[in-house]
Amino acid sequence: MASALGRLARLSVLRNARTSPLSAADGPGRTVAPCRTAVCTSSGAILPKPKKTPFGLIRIALVVVPFLYVGTLISKNFAALLEEHDIFVPEDDDDDD
Repeated sequence: MASALGRLARLSVLRNARTSPLSAADGPGRTVAPCRTAVCTSSGAILPKPKKTPFGLIRIALVVVPFLYVGTLISKNFAALLEEHDIFVPEDDDDDD
């Protein structure tokens, strides 16, 4: 499903080709802008490797962990507020049959 959507998106990009900034917008000099594929160019040349971000997982952890902590503090305080105002109080039912 995702690959079909990707192919459809690439086809729509090729159909909606942009004009070159040097040519007139509706004149006969309309050209198709080159579309970069994932691995190679239209001539078959292999593209260079993309730039790799060092310490990617450490950076992700430095962002995710504090926000998870803040989220848990907010939810804990909000649950205490609800219980204090008797909006949501869990019942202590003994269902030991």
